[in-house]
Amino acid sequence: MAEDERDGESRLADQLRQVNERLLIAGIEAKEQAEREEAARREVERLNADLRAANERLREEDRRKDEFLAMLAHELRNPLGAILGASQLLAHHHANPERLARARDVIDRQARHMARLLDDLLDVSRVARGRVQLKKERLNIADVAEGAAQAAEPLIQSKRHALHFSVPPEAMWVEGDPDRLQQVIGNLLSNAARYTDVGGRIWLTITREGSDAVIRVRDTGIGIHPELLPRVFDLFVQAERSPDRRQGGLGLGLTLARRLTEMHGGCIEAHSGGLEEGSEFTVRLPALAAPGQPARARAPAAPAVRRRILLVDDNADMAGMLAGLLELEGHAVRVALSGPAALELAAASPPDVVLLDIGLPGMDGYEVARRLRALDGVAHARLVALTGYGKEQDRLRSREAGFDAHLTKPVDLDALRRAVAGE
Repeated sequence: MAEDERDGESRLADQLRQVNERLLIAGIEAKEQAEREEAARREVERLNADLRAANERLREEDRRKDEFLAMLAHELRNPLGAILGASQLLAHHHANPERLARARDVIDRQARHMARLLDDLLDVSRVARGRVQLKKERLNIADVAEGAAQAAEPLIQSKRHALHFSVPPEAMWVEGDPDRLQQVIGNLLSNAARYTDVGGRIWLTITREGSDAVIRVRDTGIGIHPELLPRVFDLFVQAERSPDRRQGGLGLGLTLARRLTEMHGGCIEAHSGGLEEGSEFTVRLPALAAPGQPARARAPAAPAVRRRILLVDDNADMAGMLAGLLELEGHAVRVALSGPAALELAAASPPDVVLLDIGLPGMDGYEVARRLRALDGVAHARLVALTGYGKEQDRLRSREAGFDAHLTKPVDLDALRRAVAGE
């Protein structure tokens, strides 16, 4: 009997031990489950916070894009209004020569302004997609800065600013694309001119600091708010603007300046003491050692040669204006407004140069180019593409179609001269 009692007590103890073990395991599992639930809750809260932040960023980006589109419309309407007014003034034959000259200057200046706006839009897209290819060469950065200052001079003079330009006596050599580096400095100068009240001062200085060539653009303008300073190079970010938007521009210049500078292995920084304290932008580029031999003097330009030019464009206004400019240069120009008309004129009297619009209706410029190459007397003519498309694939396609040169609209007169001369 006693032995049975001991066995019963042992079984009971085992059962209690098993119950305790199960309770302990259940407790551990419950704790782990609670920890998992807490971790899951924290993860959900983190994801919700990330989602709220992402939504806020999207709303902010949408707001910036809406403002950007509004600015784009405003910036395009302004020069269009000036051009329309100037063209109407030119139609009044009784206007005095001085007014007519001012009207022509307005059209030229505003058309160039619109071209720069379009170039900035296209360049931001190209740079963002890695489609910009730098054409690097050894160059003196002071020469590039001087070219940028000359290009920005009309805007600076229109605001009656004083530009102080300082360069070291010795050449400052860097490796870079001269056009793109001029664009960087030009954008900084234009930015300084726009955001400085009339009669301000702008400084453009070139110095050597260690292994860097340093370009600084400083102004007495409206300055940069401390909250904006870290984001001043971001796309679609701009300072608050007055309702009259007197500063102008699309706010893409600083974004382009940073990205093009970085493509050259350099960096760019912005500094400002705050609102109404002016701004300073500093570009640093890797400097090169001075060359062992002086650069050869550039050969003098060859005298202009009179060419027989066939100009093909379905836009009669543009064709007429280009033809007039070329005739003033001493060339003999015939105009065709369609592909078939161009082929007929070329067959009757072979031209030396064909300026050919790509976007012709019906028979496009590529087809016209192929047919021109098959005509007797035209096979060796110089074919120059005129187009609104300037991407690398567009240039490649025009080369494959037999073109010798590729010009984007609006056509720069100097580029047109070089294309006609075969340079």
